[in-house]
Amino acid sequence: MTPIILIIILFSVQFTIAQEEDGVVALNLPVRNSLTFNKYIINPTFSFVREQSKFISLYNKREWVQFEDAPLTYMAGYSGRFGENIGAGVSVFQQNFGVLTTFGGILNFAYNARVSRMNNLTFGLNIGAYSSGINTSNVVTNFSDPSLNNVPSNFILTTSPGINYGTEFFDFGVSVNNLVSYNLQTSEMIEDNPEQGIQAHAMYTGYMQSRGFFDNAKFSALVRSEFRSEETIVSGIAMVTVPKGIWAQVGYNSVFGPSAGLGLNITTQIAIEYNFETTVGDLNNFGPSHDITLAYRFKENKNYYYSGDDEISGLISTEPRRGRSRTASASRRRKTNTTSKKATTAKPVAIVKSSEETINQENTSVQGEQDAKLLEEQRAKEEAETQAKLLAEQKAKEEAEAQAKRLAEQKAKEEAETQAKLLAEQKAKEEAEAQAKLLAEQKAKEEAETQAKLLAEQKAKEEAEAQSILIAEQKAKEEAEAQAKLLAEQKAKEEAETQAKLLAEQKAKEEAEAQAKLLEEQKAKDEAEAKLLEEQKAEKELITNPKDEFGKTMLGMDSIVEATKKEQDKLLSDYNAIIEIKDEDLKALKEENDLSEQGITVAPRPFKSVTVENNKLNAIKADLDRIIEDQNKKIEDLKSLYEEQTKIGDTLTNETVLLFYRKKIKRLEAEQLQALETKQQLEARLETIRVATEFEKRRRIVRAAYDNEEERYAQDRATLKTIKSITSLSDTPYSENDFDFGENQGNSIKILKNINNVESGFYLVLAVHSNITKRNDFVTKVIASGRQDVDFFYDVSTSKYYIYTDKFNSLQEANEALNKKGTRPYNINMSLMKIEN
Repeated sequence: MTPIILIIILFSVQFTIAQEEDGVVALNLPVRNSLTFNKYIINPTFSFVREQSKFISLYNKREWVQFEDAPLTYMAGYSGRFGENIGAGVSVFQQNFGVLTTFGGILNFAYNARVSRMNNLTFGLNIGAYSSGINTSNVVTNFSDPSLNNVPSNFILTTSPGINYGTEFFDFGVSVNNLVSYNLQTSEMIEDNPEQGIQAHAMYTGYMQSRGFFDNAKFSALVRSEFRSEETIVSGIAMVTVPKGIWAQVGYNSVFGPSAGLGLNITTQIAIEYNFETTVGDLNNFGPSHDITLAYRFKENKNYYYSGDDEISGLISTEPRRGRSRTASASRRRKTNTTSKKATTAKPVAIVKSSEETINQENTSVQGEQDAKLLEEQRAKEEAETQAKLLAEQKAKEEAEAQAKRLAEQKAKEEAETQAKLLAEQKAKEEAEAQAKLLAEQKAKEEAETQAKLLAEQKAKEEAEAQSILIAEQKAKEEAEAQAKLLAEQKAKEEAETQAKLLAEQKAKEEAEAQAKLLEEQKAKDEAEAKLLEEQKAEKELITNPKDEFGKTMLGMDSIVEATKKEQDKLLSDYNAIIEIKDEDLKALKEENDLSEQGITVAPRPFKSVTVENNKLNAIKADLDRIIEDQNKKIEDLKSLYEEQTKIGDTLTNETVLLFYRKKIKRLEAEQLQALETKQQLEARLETIRVATEFEKRRRIVRAAYDNEEERYAQDRATLKTIKSITSLSDTPYSENDFDFGENQGNSIKILKNINNVESGFYLVLAVHSNITKRNDFVTKVIASGRQDVDFFYDVSTSKYYIYTDKFNSLQEANEALNKKGTRPYNINMSLMKIEN
């Protein structure tokens, strides 16, 4: 067992590493599939919400049983309702993940604030403390592994608050998982915690009114959504609890898949629950998970409000059956009253039964006992008469005392009434005096208010008059300022108009002068251009209509060279057109091969004669070579004549003519070099097309050879052998960007079944391709990088090639090799593949 199994399989799903450099593990207990026990792990308020009892529970969960050393969780806790407004819980847990062990505890507290008779607001908090590290007793290795020594032990404190609002049947709440996490080992807060998230839930709790087995059964449903930084998890659980002490539940989690569970009360205090969970999606190959809970429920004699109203029954009865005493809603209160009535009628039945048993015993007595009984009855009769007499005397005495008591009470009552009357008169007098005092005070207050009102009105009038004066003065001042402003603006406007008029006159004068200057310059320019045109016309006349022998000879040779150039350009154009046709044929052939490899059949192209096309191409190439050689000779002749004339130094030859032909010869030489370069480029392109066409033809031949899988396999083996035999080491090292890895396989282990010509085991896959060309290119570059043992196999079900380097018989060996893959560019996307045949 090595640390790589921990990193690849376990940490990637169940426990996420929050800080990779120090191995800190985020808290995430897998208690998610039960609505009966340990609910406060889901939300810290659930130790109080709809709870009636306290219980001790032992919980065990084994996940992904298909793999060895799968995650294993143990937890023991004590939680439940501790008062009308308080719920609490405490638990200790241990989680084993191969060589990693996490041990710690959770302390829970919940407090409820009752909003109204049917509405409650509950606050809760979970505080977790745990330590995680390597369990060296589970490490089995025959060599020293430094990575084990580099994984430190950490002690973490974390808090998760929550809130819940409950109505008669519904509960809505929010909690924050791992809101704050503190590493005591490093004295630092944990940032970027992947298990930190906001969780929202909605829960319904109601009861079924039916007949038979499900009469008065409880139905509960919980829907949750957890929002994390990198994913959102949605889950739901539904549970039915029948009064017989049996419950069943089903659920679904968007990450961990569907689940189902069953629980029952063995007795009224001992219960057991089992849940089964199966994986889906990326975790489908990990196998199912199992969890089991054993609980002991403490009897609660007090009836709490906002609690579960469940009749606790068990398969094994340890006490007489009793009616229910707690109620939660009006619909269930009627049933409870009926149960109470039935319980009340039980006592007389027991008494009658006891009397009958006594009579039966007396009937079996002897005759002597009957005579003794008659004497006893006589004696009892006499005692009863004596007792009756005493009771009569006692009754007479009590009646006399009662009469005296009534007289005393009558007298006391009359005195009390007289006293009350006096008190009422005194009170009425005091109230009248108080009323008169109030009226006097009220009148004085009203007069004072009237006087104050008059004074206020007078003051307001004076202030209004003063305000009117101020407003008038202000208005006059503003009008004067406005008048002054208008005058100033009028003056400024007149000055501006005068200034603008002067500027306009100045501008007009300057524009007239500039226009005159431009006309003079344009006239001079026109005269210069006319002179230049005359000179150019004269020079052109000297060239196109020469008078001397040199000019006439040069003009004739120049005409021949230009005609040859036009013919040469046409042959180059024809050469390029045929190459374009061959390029189109290559593209069509390549497209046909590509589509055929994808299983797509294309219609055959119209037939054409390749021989005719090649003959035409060869003829054009021959004509082109001939005319290029001819053109080079003509240019040389033209150049020789020019150089001979310049050496003679004939003063009769115009310098303009010599300059023209010197430039013309240079241009012709440059154009001829360009024609030669164009011809070489076309020949190179033609060769590239020829090689590519031959390759595509071989592809079509190879494709046609795939009559069955055995032939494909033989062809693949032959191709690999050829690549290895002709590929040499590259002088320049390849980089990661030089490799096309094809389809990314991710970090999870992929499983392929029924692969022909391949042994079962674990393979280190470098790349995955469905295209043969890309496959061959990748294999070639790996061999050129120095790795000769590269190989590949074909999966018919996916039509893909898997390129690999190593094969192992055990997962442990494969993980060790994967961990030591190094930094070579072709190993960057290495993944683990399992073959099962």
